[in-house]
Amino acid sequence: MGVSGCGKSTIGLALATELGRPFKDGDSFHSKDSISKMRSGTPLNDVDRLPWLKIINAFAKTEPGHVIACSALKKSYRIILSEQLSRKTDGKEGAFFILLNLKRQVREVLEQRVSSRPGHFMPSKLLDSQLATLEMPGNDEPNVIVIDADHDVDYTVNSIITRLNELEMKN
Repeated sequence: MGVSGCGKSTIGLALATELGRPFKDGDSFHSKDSISKMRSGTPLNDVDRLPWLKIINAFAKTEPGHVIACSALKKSYRIILSEQLSRKTDGKEGAFFILLNLKRQVREVLEQRVSSRPGHFMPSKLLDSQLATLEMPGNDEPNVIVIDADHDVDYTVNSIITRLNELEMKN
């Protein structure tokens, strides 16, 4: 999870490969209207995002075990995304979220990454709205792991796996 350009698709695919799990990009669930809205430079609002979040949740329920790249910017979105999901390992309800958090030159790095994706519907001018919408997880969201995403793909994936293993040992 995270704002556009933080590495969700790249890290998500690498993580899925490392874990031997299937990968799905949340962008593939956006409606044509939402894609058009973003392409025109208009940020999505909660009303626009609700059906998208519910579709991703339904997919996760019917196709368990996927690593899914999704912005999940607000706590309320993460609640919708994890409704009635069980973690295979312990049977508890929910899902893990990995926040890819850039700490250095955030705006500049995101702008460069978003601008270098030819044909993608998300223009870099929407980055500010995403950064403003992002709600950092608090202590009341133990299923959210914050990862420093300023490193290369292998380091970041290994950091995620280490944190997931630590969580599994606690449960």
